[in-house]
Amino acid sequence: MSDIVTEIQKDQFDDVVLKATKPVIVDFWAPWCGPCKAMAPAFASLAETYEDQMIFAKCNVDEHQDVAIRYGIKSIPTLMIFKGGEAVHSVIGMVSQGDLEEDIKKVLSGEEVRAPFIIQ
Repeated sequence: MSDIVTEIQKDQFDDVVLKATKPVIVDFWAPWCGPCKAMAPAFASLAETYEDQMIFAKCNVDEHQDVAIRYGIKSIPTLMIFKGGEAVHSVIGMVSQGDLEEDIKKVLSGEEVRAPFIIQ
């Protein structure tokens, strides 16, 4: 894993994600998930490109089931973007690096992303 991607440890989610001063993108994943592994290089590459503007974090759903339940994670990979402590967008399943980068750019510019995430 890249040094610029934060692996969320036990009881750190709120501090790392919700209290962050910059937007945060969280990759909800598991070590046994093939699509998660396939998306990891794109996630790391985007982290290198946008590390000054956004925090990139990974949350292992096997180790953090409480967080996965809190945010309704039913399928992985799920990538959620948080801004000001609130989930503003999510991407479920594999997407191209270009599509994910487009969403990141929109969130960073304050533009509406294609499908805002709503917690029910």
